[in-house]
Amino acid sequence: MSATADPADKSNPAARLGFESGQIIQELGYDDDCDQELREGVEEITGTELVDEDYDDVADGILLWHREEDGDLTDALVDALEYLAEGGLIWLLTPKTGREGHVEAHEIADAAKTAGLSQTSSVAIAKEWAGTRLATPKAARSGKR
Repeated sequence: MSATADPADKSNPAARLGFESGQIIQELGYDDDCDQELREGVEEITGTELVDEDYDDVADGILLWHREEDGDLTDALVDALEYLAEGGLIWLLTPKTGREGHVEAHEIADAAKTAGLSQTSSVAIAKEWAGTRLATPKAARSGKR
């Protein structure tokens, strides 16, 4: 793992997501309001560009940007699982409390459970965005990051 991927590296907010060099990270739900610094930080750590919803192979992790008005969160999570490698993680990124498009914590918990995911942690990851780490049952049991 490179020095930029050190979780103690405060200069790169993406370091807290646990991604590693060489991983393929798929980004879903991108729009103009997404945090560019976080996106660039993920690319810096992995050494690869984020791939979008047109990517036709499995990804090691998913960044799912979701706002209240984006539709059903459970459906978005189930769709994201289609692209996720075994043991991969989904980072659900939602607007922070008080921001337009905020998604309530109980809605995230309900959607994750219905989609068969375990909510393992939540972090304030960017100025406008909160991140919720969601793992498949196998990744949650192994503690894989």
